[in-house]
Amino acid sequence: METKMAYGNSKLNRDVIKYIAMLTMLLNHISQVFMKSGYFLSELFLDIGYFTAITMCYFLVEGFQYTHSKKNYAIRLLIFALISEIPYCMAFTTNGVLEFQGLNMLFTLLICFMILIVNDKVSNKFLKDICILGLIVLSLFCDWALLAPIFTLLFIWSRGLRNKMKYTFIISMLLFGLFNFAGGIGRFSLGTNIAYALGSMSGIALAGIVILYFYNGKRMEKGKVFSKWFFYLFYPVHLLILGLIRIYCL
Repeated sequence: METKMAYGNSKLNRDVIKYIAMLTMLLNHISQVFMKSGYFLSELFLDIGYFTAITMCYFLVEGFQYTHSKKNYAIRLLIFALISEIPYCMAFTTNGVLEFQGLNMLFTLLICFMILIVNDKVSNKFLKDICILGLIVLSLFCDWALLAPIFTLLFIWSRGLRNKMKYTFIISMLLFGLFNFAGGIGRFSLGTNIAYALGSMSGIALAGIVILYFYNGKRMEKGKVFSKWFFYLFYPVHLLILGLIRIYCL
């Protein structure tokens, strides 16, 4: 018998965890844009930042059933994804001022949201699988390609069930570690590659611990409107600032 998610009395509500996710994302991006890889602090910032993507996928799935207008939600994601694209490319361009760096994470979240729509609205299993597969392939042009859609599907599978949710985080953690290990083959020695892969899993492990054991299942009582728009605005604004600093330092 599956155990349903049970929430404690922790002060870590949904918005507080999202604020933590914004901070860890900032650290990750600072590491990528300004710090040399291979050093303890840069790798720490990078690994902690992996807390963010899976956390946003979790809350996307959790909040889907409570979204008043799925159409408006999708439009907001699209608008802010478009707004964020130039700052995203500015921040992560390595040579010169601006080069295309793929589509940013908000496009990925939009794809994940469309997977939720398809899962909810398409009753024909074959057609549903084809649509979801197409969306997963589409994510290849985005940040967190393949992984974020897979996280989303795992959260759909485990939604509201504590034991399955534990497996979701474990599978996601191992999958991400394997993904990073595969990317390091030929670049690093075996020992170094294993160390990097294990380190990359820590952010997802931390997200699992926070959500499973410290999340109280609630939203912030005050400042809901501020928090809602802060989360949308933080992404393009912080990328724009990082991009401008990077260009200034050229």
